[in-house]
Amino acid sequence: MKLQIFTKMDKLFQRHDEYLSAVPMTFIRSFIHKVNWDSSLICIKGPKGVGKSTLIQQKIKQDFKDGDRHVLYCSADTGYFTTHSLLDTADRFVKTGGTHLYIDEIHKYEGWSQELKEIHDLFKHLHVVVSGSSLIEINNGKADLSRRMVEYEMPGMSFREYLCFETGNEFSTTTLESLFENPAAFCNRIKERCRPLEHFGKYLKSGYYPLYFEDKKTYASRVENIVNYIIDTELTAQRNVETGNTRKIKALLQVMSQLVPFEIDIAKISRNIGIQRLTTLRYLKNLEEARLIRRLFTDLDTTKDLQKPDKILMDNSNLLHILSPEMPETGTARECFFCNQLANAGHRVEYGGLKSGDFKIDKKIIVEVGGADKNFRQLKNEQNGYVAADDIDSAVFRKIPLWAFGFLY
Repeated sequence: MKLQIFTKMDKLFQRHDEYLSAVPMTFIRSFIHKVNWDSSLICIKGPKGVGKSTLIQQKIKQDFKDGDRHVLYCSADTGYFTTHSLLDTADRFVKTGGTHLYIDEIHKYEGWSQELKEIHDLFKHLHVVVSGSSLIEINNGKADLSRRMVEYEMPGMSFREYLCFETGNEFSTTTLESLFENPAAFCNRIKERCRPLEHFGKYLKSGYYPLYFEDKKTYASRVENIVNYIIDTELTAQRNVETGNTRKIKALLQVMSQLVPFEIDIAKISRNIGIQRLTTLRYLKNLEEARLIRRLFTDLDTTKDLQKPDKILMDNSNLLHILSPEMPETGTARECFFCNQLANAGHRVEYGGLKSGDFKIDKKIIVEVGGADKNFRQLKNEQNGYVAADDIDSAVFRKIPLWAFGFLY
């Protein structure tokens, strides 16, 4: 019996060694420091392509020596788990001395939440880290893990991280409060080490997903493949989207990529793609949960579940450039960037309305996004108003370079 246990575990450890031998250690995203790795049950979720698997493997290489069998990395998306359960694997791993179990692509294992609950309750000293889609829910009713599991959402790369990778320099994050307190000094510190505007336009088109640095030539097609995978596979599995409607969802996403942000006509959009209005609203919510679009409302406190959004943007500017059949509006790309970086840094982002600035941040700050010539006309009655301006590299008063907001995470 003991020999059989070791034989089965050896197969997993062999694959574990193969995974870790290929992981690069030259650049490690700062998200690794946001996770409390001492927690006994951790879930790192996020859209495909943001680097969850790489981050987990890098953490293992940081903490464990090669060949250490107290740790095991495996993917639920392998043939092994067609004939073996998570619970059985954890049991065998603990019996052979295992203490840290990392399971990738957890959402591809049917019934994962129930088995993780059992693993956590049975093996008190086993640390378990799982990763999965943005769409997975840890309180799905069958096995509510919300009191047991610590959940983190991993975004794509910030402009700061992109600069670190592209230039080889190390840049620290800043807070929104610090940026507003002395924006000129912050911009000068960055400009002493690089020229942000030299890289900013490139980042807007192709720098959000880390796979850009694996193969720049195929970046756009790989991101398109990710979008198709999310719609064809993840939305159908995780949100019960009808398979026959995936083409309509892709058509909806195409419409979103071309939409003038302040023209939201749900009835017209629904007619154009051939689905009912309520279904369109549900699909918009699903696309936001999958981190493909961003719905904006003027007041999140009073927003209902399937309420018509006041503004819709793509989740990030890379998606806008890649999915739009024509060159997207510069202003829309700027707004995508601003909302993406603020939201990923943990700030509350709301639509500012037609009479005020573009966006309301944390219920108290109004920001107008525009080009170098953008003035304070719309902010004349706002004591806490700022302009985030593209095509400038220095801050003047409350007019701050747009790229500076890419250093918040």
